[in-house]
Amino acid sequence: MELSHTFVAPRPLAGQDAKTLALASLGGALEFYDFVIFVFFTAALGHLFFPPDMPEWLGQLQTFGIFAAGYLFRPLGGIVMAHFGDKFGRKRMFTLSVALMAVPTLMIGLLPTYETLAYGAPLLLLLMRIMQGIAIGGEVPGAWVFVSEHVPFKRIGLACSLLTTGLSAGILLGSIVATTINKSYTPAEIHEYAWRFPFILGGIFGCAVVYLRQWLQETPVFEEISHLKQTSKMPLKDLVAGNRADIVISVMVSWLITACVVVVMLMTPTLLSRIYHLPMAQTIQANTAATIGLCFGVLIMGMLSDRFGPAKVAGVGVPLLIASLYSLYIGVGIHPEWLLPLYAVTGLCTGIVSIVPIVMIRSFPAPVRFTGISVCYNLTYAVAGGLTPVVIPLLIQVTPLAPAHYVAAATLSGMIATFFHAKRTKGRF
Repeated sequence: MELSHTFVAPRPLAGQDAKTLALASLGGALEFYDFVIFVFFTAALGHLFFPPDMPEWLGQLQTFGIFAAGYLFRPLGGIVMAHFGDKFGRKRMFTLSVALMAVPTLMIGLLPTYETLAYGAPLLLLLMRIMQGIAIGGEVPGAWVFVSEHVPFKRIGLACSLLTTGLSAGILLGSIVATTINKSYTPAEIHEYAWRFPFILGGIFGCAVVYLRQWLQETPVFEEISHLKQTSKMPLKDLVAGNRADIVISVMVSWLITACVVVVMLMTPTLLSRIYHLPMAQTIQANTAATIGLCFGVLIMGMLSDRFGPAKVAGVGVPLLIASLYSLYIGVGIHPEWLLPLYAVTGLCTGIVSIVPIVMIRSFPAPVRFTGISVCYNLTYAVAGGLTPVVIPLLIQVTPLAPAHYVAAATLSGMIATFFHAKRTKGRF
């Protein structure tokens, strides 16, 4: 089957597009909050869901392992939802992923701890995390495809950056809630009951997202290929048969976003607290500043990608991110009072992640686009995102700069892949 890369006819950005982008971005923010709030309470969860006589580092390692389990099960949800999304429509799967996220998030807030259920407690926590992973596996690729197929081609960078800003705002919301909890309650109160509040709040957020997404419409691109009977009967088979080079490129750029989100935005507050013995409330507060920087960085680099192309943006943005991250991990050790500004600048530079969906959307033709992005993005997250939260704490025993070394390797790989993509697609767009 001949798979076309074409989009609907060029047109200006319309009012309905703005409404779609706003609803999708807000919904993405609320759902991503549900997924990431877990990491901000790893220290408390490690104490509550594992034996009290377990060494602190081992409890934290096992809690990060449960956090990583969400990534390991992302491909399952992503591949299944993408298959049906390419066959029957983007909107249905875009809404289903929310419902699958809301329930386990709420349940985590209601789970009994180790003191009540012994080893049954961490097993239930693991099960809820697996369900979250299945849900988020379809959410992020589906969201990128959904918004990109609603806007003119020359605004794909803007659309994806707005959506990614929404996802980043979910991290910001998690950081704000975590900071509020840590400042409003004593450590004893947090361990006793206050840790539950963010997860219960997340369940309520999930219900709100389900309601919001009923107002969205199917994408014009899917309606076009459906009308022309160009939908794929076996999207995964067609993907592998005709897009192998694009799969490799997309896996490499997916490693870039994996490292940036997992290490820079999610793990760094806990890692800096552990390495330099900083109060957790202080590192989370700095993470809030970094996430605000990320939101601005994503928008800026997304719009620059529309104008100059993702390869040129990566050529400048990746070196800036690497330099800023080394400055953070080295500078905080010398001047702890520099934590907030250094982390904020690093967050701004992490906006380079905006190139990732642009590269993948341009790589895959519409009939297999959802499947292509979902397979590459989720398999990369399953491997790199699943192993990273376990490996990084161990590597820190060797060098405190291990997180920076890892992110440098991942982002350089993504930059190289973006250069190859620009060469392959030259003249196509």
